[in-house]
Amino acid sequence: MRRVLTTLMILLVVLLAGLTALVLLVNPNDFRAYMVRQVEARSGYVMKLDGPLRWHVWPQLSILSGRMSLTAPGASVPLLTSDNMRLDVALMPLLSHQLQVNQVMLKGAVIQLTPQTEAVRKPDAPVVPRENTLPDVAEDNGWSFDIGKLKVADSVLVFQHESDEQVTVRNINLQMEQDEHHKGTMDFSGRVNRNQRDMVVSLNANVDASDYPHQLIANIQQLDWQLTGADLPAQGITGQGKLQAVWREERKQLELNQLDLKANDSALTGQASVMLSDTPQWVINLQFDTLNLENLLTAQAAAAQGDVAQQGQSQPKPRPVSSTNLDRPDYNGLRGFDADIMLKANRVHWRGMDFTHVSSQMTNKNGLLTISDLSGEMGQGRLSLPGTLDVRKAEARTAFQPRLENVEIGTILKAFNYPIPLTGSLTLAGDFSGGKIDAEAFRRNWQGQAHVEMSNTRMEGLNFQQLVQQAVERSSNVKVKDNFENATRLNRFVTELSLDNGQLSLESMQGESPMLSLEGDGTMDLVKETADTHFKVTVLEGWLGEGKLIDFLKQTPIPLSVYGQWQALNYSLQVDQLMRKHLQDEAKRRLNDWADRNKDSKNSKDVKKLLEKL
Repeated sequence: MRRVLTTLMILLVVLLAGLTALVLLVNPNDFRAYMVRQVEARSGYVMKLDGPLRWHVWPQLSILSGRMSLTAPGASVPLLTSDNMRLDVALMPLLSHQLQVNQVMLKGAVIQLTPQTEAVRKPDAPVVPRENTLPDVAEDNGWSFDIGKLKVADSVLVFQHESDEQVTVRNINLQMEQDEHHKGTMDFSGRVNRNQRDMVVSLNANVDASDYPHQLIANIQQLDWQLTGADLPAQGITGQGKLQAVWREERKQLELNQLDLKANDSALTGQASVMLSDTPQWVINLQFDTLNLENLLTAQAAAAQGDVAQQGQSQPKPRPVSSTNLDRPDYNGLRGFDADIMLKANRVHWRGMDFTHVSSQMTNKNGLLTISDLSGEMGQGRLSLPGTLDVRKAEARTAFQPRLENVEIGTILKAFNYPIPLTGSLTLAGDFSGGKIDAEAFRRNWQGQAHVEMSNTRMEGLNFQQLVQQAVERSSNVKVKDNFENATRLNRFVTELSLDNGQLSLESMQGESPMLSLEGDGTMDLVKETADTHFKVTVLEGWLGEGKLIDFLKQTPIPLSVYGQWQALNYSLQVDQLMRKHLQDEAKRRLNDWADRNKDSKNSKDVKKLLEKL
């Protein structure tokens, strides 16, 4: 045992002696200028090292430098700056006069991807050939070097595309490894804090840089993120997924392929690409298995839905709202790029409504969004909503041509918080225009017309048949069947609808059922939530007995007015006047019949004269 310990001590002393001799005999500053030239020869970037290079032996053999920077050719601002850099080198290659850098370590670095850090090509500069011309070995006093790993810790990335707002990524930790074919792995994590929002991102990927800078491929095996903060759902947005990212330098094109992402309880697949020209060109094709917009919409959008908490429930605390978006024009995100977009979704949940087999095809031309197809199924019905959104000017202009077929109207009224207790299958064909695409803006500022047909409708709170029959029963000796249903049912209802800045007009209303038929017109104020409608109701069933009065009531439209607040409607009937007129007409008829039967009577002539005066 003593001999083993002695042998190990001897080996350790020899190793320490060798390292000490190496440190004393090899000056890292001897290849300082060579490293600078190698970086420029291989990448074109200019590396600047401030201060002397020095050895660091434990826990691994390393070269330490002071402040360093990396600048693209012709750029006015360095792409990368760091207060210190550590190069972990291999010991054995040093013995043969080679510098093998196993890992480059940067801590507290600042990476700037902005227009100021981009390379500026001189007009007379030669064009770099398509092939990768990076030299394998450079000649400089026999030294050569290779880099296997890159580590960046506690650093900052500043990203800006042309005149767009800067995005800062903090707490960056990056670990990259590559082989001799420039293929490797990457682990990354960072945090973006912007506009009172906080986003944490982490990923690991396989990277193929064998054809860099012409092409760079990253297969992201695992991507995780969490977005929280102002103007977002209270629970935030948490997601994970995987994708392939391809950068093509000559075309300035970024491709996102094999997308498989999840955000809260929504999931999507597909691909997207963007060509970064003066006007970026996007091509997007996405498929959603489930898209729950209620868990992805911002807090403002959720508040716009007007969800009212039930009595007794605790109200959530108000969340802060970003002030940055308040100064921007509506739909500012649509400006400055072109896009061809195709979306499909098996299931979509929005405002409490469930849609299936949703498809959309749209194009954006620098702020002119054309929705050629936006369709889907809702329950037993189907709807289509093509239209345009023009935000090229300061004020947005919107136009849509909705087409609905057998859609449950009660679900729509509930979703947009209209307190109208109406159910039934709605079929609509219309043309509407306005400004913002918003439920409140639609109430106040939109215009349009539509043809409306409804089937199997039920209007809670008012039973037109019951109102008419009870009024007749009070004004005459007519008896009616008991009817305790507090609703009006119609098998079919048709009207022409027009909207003008909150004033909804209903013209040529016609409805029918086995119990009654009606016609009429009216107006509704969507802002004040009031109605003023006038009907002529003919009750066909529910009368007891037979007789001329019953026949008269079955054939005579009775005026009915419904008005007031939606949630407390009033009504008025003109049954008394109608019944008096009917009695007068019946009395005239009988007197006229008697006069006709007794033409030779003196009294007959007096009756005729009386009838003429009435």
